Amino acid sequence: MRLTEQILIFDADDTLWENNVVFERVIDEFLDWLAHPTLDRDALRRILDDIERANSAAHGYGSKVFLRSLHDCLERLRQRPATEDERREILRLADALIHHQVELIPGVAETLDELAGRHELFLLTKGDHDEQRRKIEASGLDHHFRGVHIVREKHAGCYLQLVEEHGMAPDRAWMIGNSPKSDILPARQAGLNAVFIPNDNTWALEHEEVDPADDRVLHLTRFPDLLSHF
Repeated sequence: MRLTEQILIFDADDTLWENNVVFERVIDEFLDWLAHPTLDRDALRRILDDIERANSAAHGYGSKVFLRSLHDCLERLRQRPATEDERREILRLADALIHHQVELIPGVAETLDELAGRHELFLLTKGDHDEQRRKIEASGLDHHFRGVHIVREKHAGCYLQLVEEHGMAPDRAWMIGNSPKSDILPARQAGLNAVFIPNDNTWALEHEEVDPADDRVLHLTRFPDLLSHF
């Protein structure tokens, strides 16, 4: 059974289009290139994850912060500043991030076309403002959304502000995304409902446990499954 008119708030990266998979390809090449003499690949990845965690907390998200993390990782492991050749190689590796085309997740465009005729749609994404705006425009989806919000971080206060700004009734609002940490848990803390659609490529730093007993979280496996509920 479908719900009557609701407020649907969509995450962007890894919910509407693939994102982290592009970062993972760059990381794979970066770790191959590092070829550390004593640390294996898993150890190198843990070091990079720690650096990314610190940099995202201090500087936010996006390709610029990611490039900073690659440089920081190299300099920590080599125990010296990066050379000009090393800086150029990191830029070459990350070229796919800077210039990649937006790849919609299957069924997203068609599903939003239908949902927009039945419900009120918003977009809430985090990251670098200019970078996220470029991806939104390239996706061709922005016309579906009554409001597009780009924030540095998603937390309960961010959702409460969104509710207040648009006069939303929290019991009719649903945050739809792939990240427990950024989409599901803070939305629930703010009193909204949530729809969890996992993505196998979700960034490791976005993983958290979702309470299976929370009956205000709808678990789906595919984006088009939204049409059976909304």
